[in-house]
Formats: sequence, structure tokens, C-alpha cells
Amino acid sequence: MAIIYNFLKNVSVNIRQEINKNPVCLWVVLLLTTIPLKLGINNVCLIGLIITVVWKQKMERKVSFPMLLPILLYLLMLFSWFWSIDREATLNALSKELFLILIPLIFIFFPVINEQQKAKAILYYGYGMAGYAFFYLLRALIRYVEVQDLAVFFYHEEEGRMGFGLIPQLLNAIHVSVFASLAFFVLLIRRGKSVFDKICLALLLSFIVLLSSKNIIVVFVFLLAVYYYMTFKGKLNLKKVLYFSLFSLIVTIALFGKMKERIYKEIKAETVNTYDENGVHFVSLSEAWNSERFHPNDFFSGTAFRVYQSRIFFELLDENPVFWNGFGLNATTNKLIEKEKVYNLHQGYGGMNFHNQYFQFFAEIGFLGFVMLVLMLVLNLKYAINNKDFIHFVFGILMISLFLTESFLSRQRGVVFFILFYCLFNSYGGIQTKKQN
Repeated sequence: MAIIYNFLKNVSVNIRQEINKNPVCLWVVLLLTTIPLKLGINNVCLIGLIITVVWKQKMERKVSFPMLLPILLYLLMLFSWFWSIDREATLNALSKELFLILIPLIFIFFPVINEQQKAKAILYYGYGMAGYAFFYLLRALIRYVEVQDLAVFFYHEEEGRMGFGLIPQLLNAIHVSVFASLAFFVLLIRRGKSVFDKICLALLLSFIVLLSSKNIIVVFVFLLAVYYYMTFKGKLNLKKVLYFSLFSLIVTIALFGKMKERIYKEIKAETVNTYDENGVHFVSLSEAWNSERFHPNDFFSGTAFRVYQSRIFFELLDENPVFWNGFGLNATTNKLIEKEKVYNLHQGYGGMNFHNQYFQFFAEIGFLGFVMLVLMLVLNLKYAINNKDFIHFVFGILMISLFLTESFLSRQRGVVFFILFYCLFNSYGGIQTKKQN
């Protein structure tokens, strides 16, 4: 406890000094660290950032193509209202996407924070996420004492089982896994790690594994292998690193219940006997893509459902003249529900989005929106590699992979996380990894 107290005391002193030198830094840190909290808190932090930069900072325009792309993307979303098939849904979505234009404009017209302050802000983000990990792990432990059910330690709360799950359902285990993974690598690359740093790393690692996101854990192990190979290049054999990474992944899956259960559901769907003892049918990937009609007892695993959604995306694109302009921002729900009825899916499946950000934007704002998103991701990764900035690289890989399985930018938390880190990494100057230590 003394170690934690002394560390937090030093952090508070450093933060006060930064606030005195540049109060804008405080709002950036608050925006980063309040992402998992209620959305209204993030909105207040954005307003605080805008007021502070306008009041304290001298206008100094720094325009670059990567910073213009999210602004153009938002304008395309705005214009989509004119052809949207559900204008009310489009209008409602525009408010949560507002960060896509406001944050880049702040970085373009104001020298928000310098490189050293950016590095510190990201470091405080790492500690902040470790704090959330500690809170939710402690909460799970207390609940386990009460209910004696290991389900409280895994994934997020599920419908009909409130209180069972590591985090609330609204936060989404996959999204929080991304937040925690980036924070883990922020702390991992620090030289001369303190005992407190190591405690935070242990908390974040436990948190990521218990959240049980298959996709993110695979990407996490890959990034870990890249980090250790680059760090010990010449000292480690690449083949051994890959074998160790694969072994770690298998052990993780084998040891942790919720992930075992989720892997089992994926495998079960591809076996000969695809029915369980309750008569539930596990839909295979082939069935998800080809079946003309489903049944009420059909169960879609995460992968099978995403295959089905991919199928629906291509069908909608083929049946409707929306290649260039899309159906309108957030306006595809009714189309998905229509398909639910056509294929006789269990009620509720049709109300879910595409679970793929590339398809989501293509369907909503057309080919141009899809191209803008891809350009942002490609340029982001290119600059990460050019700058030899490992944390920037981690962010880029996490976003590219996450967008394959989640419509991350359909949620305000996802928008704030993506655009704030995108601007921090791609504004003039950037953050050099070596300056974070």
C-alpha cells in the first residue's frame, strides 16, 4: 500500500505541474481516462477541452491530409441525411459521431500539447486503465464471495444474468479489451519499470484474459511476439518466439472457462453432431452463408453470425442501388430486420449491426466512406512504421483487426477512443516511442 500511495502522490504532483504549465493537457488526459465512464462525462470533458484551447491557446493552423480525413468523413455522414432511408436514426447518430470533426479541428487550429505532454497523457491513460482493471477485478471478487459463481470473473454481463460478468454489458468486453491492451503496451515499453508499473501490468494482463475476447487475445499475443522479437532482435529466434506465442495462446484458451466455452461453441458448429442436449442447433459457417431458412432453435456463434452478416451486406448491396451513397448513417437497421424475417431468424438477430466497421460504413455512407476509413487506417499504420513508434503501431493493428469484427465507430466510446488517439499520433510531431520513457 505504501508503494501505491507514494506513486499516486508523485503522479498527482506531476499532474498539477502539467496543469499549471498547460491546462489543455488535463482535458486530454480526462478525455482519455473517462472513456469507460458514462457518456455524459466524456461530453463534459470535450466541452472543457474546447473552452480551454479557445481561451488559453493561440490559433496556429497545422493542416495535414490525415487530419482532414476524419473531418471529410463526418461531412459525408452529415450529407447522408439528405438521402437516408431513416432520417431520424441518421440525425440521432450524428451527435455521437461529432467527435470525428471537433477533435481534429482542435488539433488543426491549436497547438494542443507538445510531444512530451502527449507522451505523459498516454502514460496516464495506461495507469487509468489499470485502475479500471483493479476496480472490476475487485468487484468480481466481492461478487464471487456472495454468489460463489465463477461467471462473475468473465466477459461482460449477459441478458438475463445481471451481475454475472466482469464488466457491465454496455461497456462491451471486446471494446474494453482493446482499451486495456493498448494500456498494457504503453506500460510494457517503459524503461526502468517500478514495482507499481509491474503491478499495473499484471492487473491489465489478468483483465484482458478474463474479458475473453478471442479476436483481441490473438492480436494481443501477436503484438507481444512482435515486441519481444524487436526488443531482443538478434538474441531471440523468430521461430521460437512464434512457438512460444502459440503455446501461450493455447494455454490461455485451455485454462479460462469463459473462453473455453466460447471456443467450444465455435467448434461445435463445425462438427457432425451440431445439436446439444437441449436440442439447440449450432449453425455452421457454411449454413450461415448458404441456408435459405433458419429455425427458432438455431444458435449463431460469434463467427457464424458475422459470416451471416457479411452475406446480408453483399445481398443488400446487390439488391439496392446504394454502392456510392449507402442507406444513410445508422439507417440500415430496418433493412437488417427485413432480412431477419426473410430468413426466419430468431427475433433480435436482425436488430444487430453488421459487426464489421468496413461493411457498416460501406452500407451506411457508401464506397467513398469505406475508402476514407481504409485510407485513415493505412496512413495511420504507415506513419507508425515510419516513426518507429511501437505504441502507434499497436494502436494501428488493434483498430484494423477490431474493425473486422466490430462496428466500433457506431458507439460513442469507440469514436472517442479512435479519433483521440488517431489525432494524438498523426498530428504534426507525433509521439516517438523513445520519448515515452
